[in-house]
Amino acid sequence: MTATAAQTILPVDPAWSDLYKDLHAHPELGFQETRTTGIIAARLQELGVEVTTGVGRTGVVGVLRNGAGPTALLRADMDALPVHEDTGLDYASTVTATDGEGKVVPVMHACGHDLHVTCLLGAAQVLASETSSWAGTLMLVFQPAEELGAGAQAMVDDGLYDRFPTPDVVLGQHVAPLPAGMVAAHAGAAYAASDSLRVRVVGRGAHGSMPQNSVDPIVMAAEIVLRLQTIVSRELASTDVAVVTVGSLKAGDAANVIPGEAVLLLNIRSYAPAVRQHILDSVTRIVDGVAAAAGAPEQPPFEEIEQFPVVTNDAAALHRTLDGFAPWLGRENIIDPGAAGGSEDVGIFATSANAPLSYWLLGGTDPSIFTTGGMDDPALRTIPSNHSPKYAPAIDPTVGIGVTALVSAARTWLPAG
Repeated sequence: MTATAAQTILPVDPAWSDLYKDLHAHPELGFQETRTTGIIAARLQELGVEVTTGVGRTGVVGVLRNGAGPTALLRADMDALPVHEDTGLDYASTVTATDGEGKVVPVMHACGHDLHVTCLLGAAQVLASETSSWAGTLMLVFQPAEELGAGAQAMVDDGLYDRFPTPDVVLGQHVAPLPAGMVAAHAGAAYAASDSLRVRVVGRGAHGSMPQNSVDPIVMAAEIVLRLQTIVSRELASTDVAVVTVGSLKAGDAANVIPGEAVLLLNIRSYAPAVRQHILDSVTRIVDGVAAAAGAPEQPPFEEIEQFPVVTNDAAALHRTLDGFAPWLGRENIIDPGAAGGSEDVGIFATSANAPLSYWLLGGTDPSIFTTGGMDDPALRTIPSNHSPKYAPAIDPTVGIGVTALVSAARTWLPAG
C-alpha cells in the first residue's frame, strides 16, 4: 500500500445510510431483485463504471479500469429472505412477494444483504474518486439468490469470466452479530457445505378409527426423524464435523384423518466430501428402510432444494487482506472465529476462476452489549442474529467500517505502484 493510500475508518456518509434504509424497506427474494439492481446500476453509472445487468438472471457486474495491474473481484449479495420483520424500525419492511412455489410470503433483509450492497456501492464511490490510490481493474459483482445457493453459479454459467476479466483474487464480507468494529475470518475451510432435501413419505390414508386400513406416513416420518439423528452420533467418527437437521415436517389437516403422505425438509452440513456423501447415502438408506418396513406403497421420492459447497479461504490471501486491515482497525479487533456451520456460495466465484478467496465477517452489533467480544461471549446466545425477524445491524459505525474494509482490501490487492 502506498503512502497516498493510507487508510482510516470512513465516517458513515448520510447518503449511504439513506440507501441502506431504502434497500432494507424494499427487500426482494432471490432472482427477483429488479428494483435493487436498478438502483445499483444507476449509481455505478454515475461513477463512470462500465455496467452490465441481467448476468445470471438478475446479477449486476460493474467494471472499473484504472491502468495496468491485477484484477480484484469484490462481491455483494442482494437477495432477502421470506421472513416477517419484527424489528420495530421506522424503515422496517412490510413487503410481501410470491416465492418460487407460488406462495405469498413476507420478505425481509434478515441476513444483511442490504448492508452488503450499501458497503460495496460506498466502496465503489471511494475508489472511483481516488484512482491515484490503486491501479488495475475492479470487478464489482452484485450477486442474486445467495439464499438459494444458486446465484453465484448462475452468474458463472452466464459467462461471467468469458464476458468480464478473470480475477486474481475474490474479496467479500458478510455482516454478523459480532461487535461493530470487529472483523472475524478463518483460513482454510471456513463455512460448511450444505445440502437441503425435500423427502415425501407416501403412505395410505384412512379414517383415524380404522388404522388397520392405513400405512401411516406420520409414524414413518416420526421414525425417520429419530433415526436420522443417529447418523452423526453413531455412524461418523467423533472427529468428523457434521449436522443433520429436520427443519420441517408437514402432514395431515385433521385430528381424525390419517393422511396419505408426509413431507420432510432436511438440511445437512459438512466439511469433508467423504462425510457429506456418507450422510447422503445414510439418509437414503434410512428413509427407504423405514418405508419398506412399514409396507409403504412406493419408495419415498427425494428432491434436492439447495446445495452450497464448502467455502475455503486461501490462507495467504486472507492474511494479506487482514494485514491491510490491521493499521486502521487494530490487530486486536481481528479475530479467528474458527470454522462456521453457516453456508455461502461466494466460493464459487473463486474456484471457477482458480483464484484465491479472502472472505471475512463484519461485526454489526452495538459493542456495549458484549462482555468479551469474542466467540464465547454470552451475548451471542441472546442477541438477534442473521435470519432472525429481529435482526437489524447498527448502521453506524458498521457501514463506515464495511466500506473501509472493502476499500482497504481493494488497495491491498491493487497497489498503486
